[in-house]
Amino acid sequence: MSIIKKLAITAVCIALCVVLPMAFHAIPNGGTILSPMHIPVLLCGLVCGWAFGFVAGLLGPLVSMLTTGMPPAPYLAPMMVELAAYGLVAGLLLQFVRTGKLYADLYISLVTSMLVGRIIAGLFRGFLFAPGKFTLSLWATGYFVTSLPGIIIHLALIPTIVVVLEKARLIPARYTKAAVHDY
Repeated sequence: MSIIKKLAITAVCIALCVVLPMAFHAIPNGGTILSPMHIPVLLCGLVCGWAFGFVAGLLGPLVSMLTTGMPPAPYLAPMMVELAAYGLVAGLLLQFVRTGKLYADLYISLVTSMLVGRIIAGLFRGFLFAPGKFTLSLWATGYFVTSLPGIIIHLALIPTIVVVLEKARLIPARYTKAAVHDY
């Protein structure tokens, strides 16, 4: 895929980091529970690669905060760290994981990036952003229990979007036609 196409997709993903939270915030606690900003960042990492996913993860929350005020300033830095980790790890893993089946590659990359991003975000919160105030219990509750509906949505939606983009030939095929039935 050309650098221009990757830049365009990254720009769309950053814009979605502004638009999706606005739609999800119509639901009470929708942003916290459903984590809408995660979707375009993870997609960007999986579709465009680690560098573009990293940039989308950094810029998505920043552009959103500057244009809409969401996330609130105290949550901006931790979200930027978390989302940058998602985009980076998702892109890196997809670059190296090759099982021969697209869905398997996507799920391995997606699940691992979601775990690593949450661990990195928790470490940054616990040691840098809120030292002494951020406990393991708060981390587990915030990053896994409260956001469980969002995690489920991400796991159902993101790999399907990537497969649809590939089938529509909007992104390059990962495997040859012989492996197409192994989605």
